[in-house]
Amino acid sequence: MSVGKNLDASPVTPAAPGTSPQKRALPWRRWLRAVHRDVGYLAIGLTLVYAVSGIAVNHIATWDPSFEQFTRTITVAPATLTGDDRAIAQEALAQLAIEQVPSDVYRASDTRLDITLADSTVHVNPQVGTIAEEGQRARPILRSINWLHLNRGKQAWTLFSDVFAGGLVFLALSGLFMLRGRQGVLGWRGLYVVAGAAVPIGYLIASGGP
Repeated sequence: MSVGKNLDASPVTPAAPGTSPQKRALPWRRWLRAVHRDVGYLAIGLTLVYAVSGIAVNHIATWDPSFEQFTRTITVAPATLTGDDRAIAQEALAQLAIEQVPSDVYRASDTRLDITLADSTVHVNPQVGTIAEEGQRARPILRSINWLHLNRGKQAWTLFSDVFAGGLVFLALSGLFMLRGRQGVLGWRGLYVVAGAAVPIGYLIASGGP
């Protein structure tokens, strides 16, 4: 008597070539990869803010990363700069097309009248008709991200920055376990971890530290 096929048996999916059930990724590793990926996407914007600002403030000894200095000088007929100091200051600002109300107007010397504005100072020599402005203007974008990087936002931004720093710690540590066994830090990729740690340690030793 022949034995009929068991039609109720579930089909068995063959394992991929070269793999075994023991080498399949563990569930927690799949979750770790998913969370690592999503936290990485969340960190992109802030990482760019801190990276660009970090480069800018690293060179603060040679330039102002938040402001740029400017000067401009014009010459007018001395006859237009007459009257008392306030009248001369008003005419000088009109010649420069400045509509700000000065915070101070004073005589720096017999031949120079100074006008203090929010972000600049105007020097006027009524005798020869020179009007010179010197001051600073904010660098677009850079001033804003430097303001964030240097924690000018205080309490609220401090908390947010701490959360971001914690996210970077998670990305660094979770990256150690993305690949298992010798495919990860237990293999040749572990040399990358050692090399990355050796850079700051080596610099501290070479420079003598703080």
